[in-house]
Amino acid sequence: MLSEQQVTDTIGDMAADMPGFLAASLVDLDSGMTLGVYAKDETFDLTAASAYNSELVKQKQKVMEALDLDMELEDMILTLTDQIHVIKLVTPTTFLYLAADRPSTNLAIVRNAVNKHAPALAA
Repeated sequence: MLSEQQVTDTIGDMAADMPGFLAASLVDLDSGMTLGVYAKDETFDLTAASAYNSELVKQKQKVMEALDLDMELEDMILTLTDQIHVIKLVTPTTFLYLAADRPSTNLAIVRNAVNKHAPALAA
């Protein structure tokens, strides 16, 4: 398991590769607690967002189970008017939650940075 500082450093590296990065956290799926955070926008409440997004992931997994889908959830992308939010499952029990400023970046850049750095969070 990575230390909180290692998680923060890895997310910081991800932020450096992505224009428009706002904030991100590594989240424990079961508890909704953050395991590490990094934010360029200090007003972004990663604690609340992480907890609520853990519920979103659990509900999606229930939908998949109800539909008898025999596959794994990889990621979820939410596009808002001014932001892009990505939820990337890193391990079966953790996920990366990331928010980016939509006018400053695009989905391809965000996904590229997430996919480049997410494996380091699985260690």
